[in-house]
Amino acid sequence: MLKGKKVILGITGSIAAYKAAYLLRLLVKEGAEVQVIITPAGKEFITTVTLSALSGKPVLSEFFENTDGSWHSHVDLGIWADIMVVAPASANTMGKMVNAICDNLLITTYLSAKCPVVVAPAMDLDMFAHPANQRNVDVLRQFGAHIVEPGTGELASGLEGKGRMEEPDGIVERLKEILGSEKKKSLSGKKVLVTAGPTYENIDPVRFIGNYSSGKMGFAIAEELATRGAEVSLIAGPVSLNARNSLINRTDVVSANEMDQVCQEIFPDCDAAVFAAAVSDYAPENKSEDKIKRSSDNISLQLRPNPDVAARAGIIKKKGQITVGFALETNNEEVNAAKKVQTKNFDFIVLNSPNNEGEGFMTDTNRISIIHRDHKKENFPLKSKQEVACDIVNVLEQKLLS
Repeated sequence: MLKGKKVILGITGSIAAYKAAYLLRLLVKEGAEVQVIITPAGKEFITTVTLSALSGKPVLSEFFENTDGSWHSHVDLGIWADIMVVAPASANTMGKMVNAICDNLLITTYLSAKCPVVVAPAMDLDMFAHPANQRNVDVLRQFGAHIVEPGTGELASGLEGKGRMEEPDGIVERLKEILGSEKKKSLSGKKVLVTAGPTYENIDPVRFIGNYSSGKMGFAIAEELATRGAEVSLIAGPVSLNARNSLINRTDVVSANEMDQVCQEIFPDCDAAVFAAAVSDYAPENKSEDKIKRSSDNISLQLRPNPDVAARAGIIKKKGQITVGFALETNNEEVNAAKKVQTKNFDFIVLNSPNNEGEGFMTDTNRISIIHRDHKKENFPLKSKQEVACDIVNVLEQKLLS
């Protein structure tokens, strides 16, 4: 969605300026043409040589070139860009944007921009929370800027709290969402349920049965669906991921029973469901209310089967609803996956394996095959999970719109 897009990346004086290099690399990888504008304070945190090497363009900072006196036209830059993003945006720069203090090329370009403007604040927690700064954030919103809310994480001061700049991949997804909103949404009006992550089954207050699922695949699918305009109900197990698109309505659960209960409530009103969660097959028969003390004796756990969330949805599935399953198999992979298509009433299933490097749990990449109800099989090469999500949603979209 960013291929061929013209992006202005504004960098200001913040310790988070190093992240701008990662953001720039991601934008270029997406096929965007990026012009970097950096404030004088920004150059204290990251070198223009690094940024120029990544963008393939000279980095702009001053109104005039010292060598020949040529002028960098902020008006032309504002017209040229399809989107402008200021990341990191310091409190000082946001104050200047609000009050039109045009003492550097970045601010004059912002005031001349005819395109959407995205602002990613980055600063100390106390600075971000100060009423004066919050007023500036609110005013920028009133001016039409899209504010990428800071994340929660470790700050330079060692504190934990809100203020850290959103991660570069999150900013890229936000840019895609904003630019995508200007186009017709292919899945607008469709409601899709997505499950993601593991489930945890408690043994006692501090121990559980679980698995290695990170939830990345399910979250990527939810984001891709929302980018295409679908209203997404994301049911997430215990994961450390954020859903960024405003069309994603997230419900957090812990156990298989909790996930099943929410799915049973939501699925009947959905057009489709993607069951990407790695739901625990078994749970302890009896949970100890107190922590089980260590001893030299063996202990035994009696396990009971958990509800099969996807299969139970398949039972109540109505004509016209589309369901998608996932199969993580270690042996007889295609045979086992094909059986699940029938037994769980899927329209197609996504097969992957933990046996190969870069696939399955705890990776940023995946290699999948899609097996349809009619036994047709499609193989895909190793890709990022965002790209895999696009492949899966392409197949789902075709079935939803046929």
